[in-house]
This record gives sequence, structure tokens and C-alpha cells, in this order.
Amino acid sequence: MPIRTRFTIWRPLATAATAALMATLLSPVTAQAAPRTSEPVYSYDSAIREAVWVDTGLDGDADGRTDRVAVDIVRPREPAQQGRKIPVIMDASPYYSCCGRGNESQKKTYDADGDVVQMPLFYDNYFVPRGYAFVGVDLAGTNRSDGCVDVGGRSDIQSAKAVIDWLNGRGKAYTTRTGTTRAKATSWTNGKTGMIGKSYDGTIANGVAATGVEGLETIVPIGAISSWYDYYFAQGAPLFDSGPDWLSNYVESPDARARCAAVQQRIAQGAPRTGAWTPLWSERNYVPDADQVEASVFVIHGMQDLNVRAKQFGQWWDALARNGVDRKIWLSQAGHVDPFDFRRAEWVDALHRWFDHELLGYDNGIDDEPMADIERRPDEWVTSNVWPPRGTERTTLRPADGPQEGVGTLGLTSGTGTETFTDNPERDETDWAARIDQPTPDKAGFVTGALTRDLRLSGSSKVTVTATPSTTTARLSAVLVDLGPDTIRDYATAGEGITTLTERTCWGASTTGDSACFKETAAKTADVDYTVLSRGWADLASTGGAPLTPGKPYTLTLDLAATDHVVPAGHRLALIVAGTDRDLIEPPSTKPTLTLDLSRTSARVPLVGGAEAFRKATSGATAVPGEAVLDGVSEPRTAQRVPEAS
Repeated sequence: MPIRTRFTIWRPLATAATAALMATLLSPVTAQAAPRTSEPVYSYDSAIREAVWVDTGLDGDADGRTDRVAVDIVRPREPAQQGRKIPVIMDASPYYSCCGRGNESQKKTYDADGDVVQMPLFYDNYFVPRGYAFVGVDLAGTNRSDGCVDVGGRSDIQSAKAVIDWLNGRGKAYTTRTGTTRAKATSWTNGKTGMIGKSYDGTIANGVAATGVEGLETIVPIGAISSWYDYYFAQGAPLFDSGPDWLSNYVESPDARARCAAVQQRIAQGAPRTGAWTPLWSERNYVPDADQVEASVFVIHGMQDLNVRAKQFGQWWDALARNGVDRKIWLSQAGHVDPFDFRRAEWVDALHRWFDHELLGYDNGIDDEPMADIERRPDEWVTSNVWPPRGTERTTLRPADGPQEGVGTLGLTSGTGTETFTDNPERDETDWAARIDQPTPDKAGFVTGALTRDLRLSGSSKVTVTATPSTTTARLSAVLVDLGPDTIRDYATAGEGITTLTERTCWGASTTGDSACFKETAAKTADVDYTVLSRGWADLASTGGAPLTPGKPYTLTLDLAATDHVVPAGHRLALIVAGTDRDLIEPPSTKPTLTLDLSRTSARVPLVGGAEAFRKATSGATAVPGEAVLDGVSEPRTAQRVPEAS
């Protein structure tokens, strides 16, 4: 994977070069320094609020006319009066009416003329006075839009892409949902667009960027999906008890739900619960099209996100890196949480400078800053010039027999023999980790001694197992664990690492109907004896395979979630292999006993410093007596079947 010393932003260089040329042509009296920060100089109270309906060119609901998606716009009045064109910040969402946005579940509200009064979140309050337009797009089939929801498919992506085309003079829009009066955008916007959004919204940003649409300059996906198959399945193992047809029904407007039954049926048929990879999933996998991405990408993800799991950002990031896409990343200890709710002031500042740089071309230095911000402890952040850091190497760690059955060692030398465990769907990763030093029938654990140096993992891991099942179905879980005391964000509670307070702080201008003041939050922490730092799951038969043959060995490589974690000196690193991870994957139809061939089982772990770093960290490592039951977070649960709020 090519690694750059920093994320280089090329587009504004032309702007900078032009400014330098103009400076040489102007006299010292007339030359002015180029702006570095957009300021709130425009009136939010008198901003233009309008709605248009953009023609997607599709007829998803089969009513004989092409679908129009509703687009609500808030833009400053003054630039157009001055003959100036402005860029756009866009959030395309299915949640503006059904479910709400943000920690306070805000929905769009409208006046008697149908123009938006409250636009959820702070983006319009903050950025409109600074010379940006904010555009909130209702995906097809939601709120005031025509068409049907297709859960990340062609209709969803076209809902937003068509708006970008319209903003750049390439598409059609109308002043009403069914009328013929055209609406134009080229009189007030220069077409430069940045997409932002959390979860489903950020997913749409990923998908639109993967089309390479002209005019999309940057995207900011927060806790976003890069492959919808990997939202619903982990290599054949179901992650939820329902599929995308349930989600489409959940977010659709009532009138769309009545006319979109055929679309939901096609989605259900295309996404069988067997976990088979079908053409439906190929259409909703944006990773292979990373080579089409022309926009820069600012990724934000929680490393303990058990809704949109961290594999999603890892595979997207790696694909962007392979294709030389300009990029930046923030990784928090939280779960499925917006950075506005775990690092508010720093986030607003970073986002402001990012959009100023990407959409206004301001030379504000953000492109010279470290590529990655990583939360090491609650509210304690470190940076990395590139991510993963230079010197990170996939290192093969191997399990071996230990002094007790089911309690093995983890090192650089190949082991021999076998370990056996029986799937218990009533157990999960917290049960396994809490009893890592004890033989239990439901897991096989492998542990280093207490490290003599810090050991940093940065990136995505893979665990290869050769397992022989006793029944015709089997699921596998592989978990990496940091064994040692720490204080972490309590991602397993309802707030997924945050507590919402009663005090409010304000971020931008307000009107009577749209306040810029939001409830503050604080880190919700837990004192623990261990931290699960990465996970992966799979069906032993992989994606929709035939029934297993009992007694036959199968070899499978599990993809583990990306992370950035330091195992401190004095702690231990553990690999656990087990069956069903309760509430994180669905159990198989049987309860197999699985026998691991240790000589053919290994973990490929991204270690900063590679094998040599591991060798030094484990040199002189001491064994830890293993009788105590360790404390961790409460059992993680994923009752959510919706890529949305905590």
C-alpha cells in the first residue's frame, strides 16, 4: 500500500498559484493577503430558504414518471446580490422525517409555504453565515421525495448524485414536486460540493464519491458503510436478524411504503439470509470503485462501533490509499457516535478548516497537519503523520499449547497439536475474555506473557484457522484482547461512550425555529481489566456455502476490524477463537464442537515495528497466574438494525 508523508491536496494549488501570480502583478498598495478563514459575515436570519425537486432520471416506484427528490436549501442572501457564487455542503439522508438526526433526533420542519424552518444539526447554522449553502436531500422514497428506498443501491446513490449534477448545471430541478417550472442553481453556486453525514448519510457520501461525479470536491463520512454486505453479514455469518428489506420499510415515507412493496420484495430476494454474495451486494459495494474517487475523504469512525462495524472504514481506507486518494482520519474510542458529541470544539474547528480548504481553496495549513487523530484514552488524543504509521508490518503470530487445555500461548513460533471448544450461543466476547486464564469449554485462548515494552497495532488484522466441525453448520469468532487494567469509554452502554448533559452550547447563528444550541456531552468511562480491541466473525462454510461435512477440516481466514491500539508494557496480548459471539452474530442451527489445528492457525497483525517490535516486547515477558475473573464492559448488544443513532 503506498503511504504518503501527508495527505496532499492538489486542487487548491492552482488557486494558490493564481494568487501568487496576481500578487506579483499588483502594487504593494493594492495587494492583499489571501484569506485563511471564512468568517460569519452573512445574515443567517435573512438567509434564503427554498425547496426544489431534482429529477433523478429513474422511475423506482414504476408510476410512469421519473422520480423527483426533495432538496431543501439554506443559503446566504448577500453573495447572490453581489454576483458571487458559493460552494455547497450537502447531507443526503433517509432520516429527515422518519427518525431524526443527531444526538437529539432533530427532524426537518417547514413553514406554510413548504420551505424548511429547522434544518437538523449545526451545519447550516454555522456554515451559512460563513458563505456556504447547506443542502439537505431527502433520499428517494423518504419524506417529500418520490421513488423507493433501495438501501444503498442505484436509487439511493442517484438521489444525491443527481443533485450534484443539478448544482453544476447538468441536471433538471423543479419548484414543485409535480409542476413544470424549472429551478436553476448556477446563478448562486459554483457547483463545488462537499458531502457530509453520519451512518447511512455518510454511506451515501461514500457511494456518490465512488461514481466520480464532477463537482464533488470532498466527503466527510462519519461511521459510514463502504459495503452493505458487510453491514448485514460477516463472511456468511448474519450480524442481524433481518435484512435490508426491513430497513427500507423502516425509513420510507408512508405513501412510498404503500407503493414500494415490489421493490422491497426484490431486495429481500436479492439478499438471502444464507449470506450468499449476490448481484445486489455487488451493486452496494463501493470499495472496488475507490479508483473512481476524485473527492478528498475525511473519515471519522469509532473503533468500538458495533453498529457500522470498524471493518467498514478499514477496507475503504485501504482502497483509498491504494488509489492515491487525498485523505484524513479521526479514530475514537467510542461506538457509533458523531464527533460533535465526543470532541465538539476541536471537531467544529477541524471541519471548518477542512471545508475552507477543500471548497474555498484557502491555504490554512490543514493539509500540512498529521493525517490521523487517534483517541488513546477518553478525551486524550494523539496524532500520526500517516496512517497506518511508517514501519507498520503485518506480523504472523502463532498459537501454541499451554500448560492447560484451552489456555495456550501466542508467539512467533508455530505450534502443534489441537485445541477444542464447543459453540455456546449464550456466551460472548466478554465471557471469553473475562476467563482467558481459565480453561472453559466455549473458547480457545492464546496469550503472550506480560510485555516488557509497549506494542502498537495499527490497521486491519486477519486470523486464519483450520477447524474441524462436528456438525453441518458452524460459526467462528476471532477476537484480539489487551489484558490489563485501563480506563476506557464505555462503548457497551446506551450512549456508546458518551453521556448527554443538560447544558447547551451554541455553534453558529439561530432563528426562532432553528437553534444552534445543542446539549453538551461528556465521556462515559469504565474501569476495566481488559479491552477487546478487534473482532471478526465468519460462517465456516463462508458465504452461503453447502452444509459442512462433520469430521472434515476447513481452512478459513477471518477479516478483523481495523483499529489503532497500544498494548502497554505490563499488559498481555490475547487471541481468542470461539463460536457464536452472542448478540453480535446470529448462531448457527446446530451447536458444533470445533477442533483447531494449531499448526495451521495464525493471526496476521499490523504491528508498528513488525516482528522485531513483537520480539522485543515479549523478550523477558513473564507469565501471569490465571485464576481471577477479569472485569470488562457489560455485554455489548446490537439491537439496532439501523445504521443510525446510538
